Amino acid sequence: MSDVEVDLRGVADFTANPYPYYEKMRAAGPVHCARTDEFDRVWLVVGYEEGRAVLADQRFGKDWRTLPGQAGMEGDPIRANMLELDAPDHTRLRKLVAREFTPRRIEAMRPRVQEITDGLLDAMAPAGQADLVDALAFPLPITVICELIGVPDLDRDAFRALSTGVVSPINAAEEVRAFRAMSAYLAGLIEIKRRSPCDDLMSALIAARYEDEDALSSDELVGMAFLLLVAGHETTVNLISNGMRALLENPDQLAALQADFGLIDGAVEEMLRYDGPVEAATFRFAREPVMIGSTAIAAGDTVLVILAGADRDPARYPEPDRFDIRRDTRGHLAFGHGVHFCLGAPLARMEGRIAVRALLERCPRLELDPDAGEADWLPGMLIRGTRKLPVRW
Repeated sequence: MSDVEVDLRGVADFTANPYPYYEKMRAAGPVHCARTDEFDRVWLVVGYEEGRAVLADQRFGKDWRTLPGQAGMEGDPIRANMLELDAPDHTRLRKLVAREFTPRRIEAMRPRVQEITDGLLDAMAPAGQADLVDALAFPLPITVICELIGVPDLDRDAFRALSTGVVSPINAAEEVRAFRAMSAYLAGLIEIKRRSPCDDLMSALIAARYEDEDALSSDELVGMAFLLLVAGHETTVNLISNGMRALLENPDQLAALQADFGLIDGAVEEMLRYDGPVEAATFRFAREPVMIGSTAIAAGDTVLVILAGADRDPARYPEPDRFDIRRDTRGHLAFGHGVHFCLGAPLARMEGRIAVRALLERCPRLELDPDAGEADWLPGMLIRGTRKLPVRW
């Protein structure tokens, strides 16, 4: 099965609604060789069981630096983040950040998350209409993560532009420019934190670089700052905006939640499963020949686990295209699986629950703006979301 089976390049409606394409692929089998706008040849895993297995299989590597033909980006310190590394480097970095990024520390932020949310809604509510991304979905998580790691004075407009260029680039040239600019930007932030340390996560990681045996190098500090800042807000932005779109497009589910906010935890989990913020996990490559189901993957081949496809596998979730906030969503892959499972999942869940409930309590007649026009979906297969979500109430 070495020939390309699926060509997704330039497919007009794929970005806006990839689910029918993944459904068609999955009906023919869980694994397909494809061409995409990012890859000339890549294996797409669209089945749930197969995707979950790949995410946990250490025969699939993440450290792109070990592959041939990767010249040009080796010196970019952003790439020294734990999402793109394998053991033992990944293990060491995750251990360092996990001891600071604790459940207790996250739970202690709950009152502050509520306070930030309430302040944003105070500013938004009187207008009767808003872009929900600009008014709530973006400023909430970026404020929370900046306060957690200790960069409250972040130039958010500049950072948002750089972040979008990294996770949803229009083309390869923009991606290279965005990575280099982001590296320089973060290096400057770290230098400021080094000169003025506080009781925050970034100061603790900088101190660990000098004091602990498992120290962070300068490049690793930049990579860690990138991962915490970008992953710490991008997923939550699109969890909130995609989730609210799903609710507003399914008025029966919206009414059920408004009638009983005890359903909020399940509602957020269904938002993650139904139209989660990460469409495909970051790429992996086979370290050796591997079988995924009945498909042979050659050593060095690139593999993308399509989380959006796996979480709509009818073998795992009956009627997967139906949005149901009472569904049993256990085991969904929106935050990944295995050693690279998202460290910030508890924070994202908390922010999503607080934001959705507070928004619906404050604006009970919320609806999508019928004059908004077509949604502007972010390009690429990594982050799934729109640049704006116009609403009114």
